[in-house]
Amino acid sequence: MTGTTDKKRPSVRGDYRHFLDIQTRWADNDIYGHVNNVVYYAYFDTIVNRFLIEQGGLDIHNDAVIGIMAETGCRYLRSLSYPEIVQVGLRTGRLGRSSVRYELALFRIGDDVAHAEGHLVHVFCERASQRPVDMPARIRAALETLVVR
Repeated sequence: MTGTTDKKRPSVRGDYRHFLDIQTRWADNDIYGHVNNVVYYAYFDTIVNRFLIEQGGLDIHNDAVIGIMAETGCRYLRSLSYPEIVQVGLRTGRLGRSSVRYELALFRIGDDVAHAEGHLVHVFCERASQRPVDMPARIRAALETLVVR
């Protein structure tokens, strides 16, 4: 919708269940001196995949079922830059039979209010056919721990 503004309040740390610290790199900054917008997606992807591997038991090289990205989005609120540590927050927004909506936020150390908010949607698919299947039970169990009640 053109001409409208989103008045939704920015996320705060307490809205998220899991965090990962990521050190910004010199190469993350763009010509304007802040982390480039595309790098935010790399931060999002990093926490999601680390969580799936470490908490959900995903074997990214050999599992028959994998998560395939179906949708992404980001709302940029305040700049981040090098050098600093970005704290990425993760929660489960919607948990379906074969899909999950991850909700994420980026925080500067010491800030309670998000600098950016985003979402990613994975559809779990059979690796060989790329067709949707039920999410593996171990991954579902891990993602259930991130649901905000």
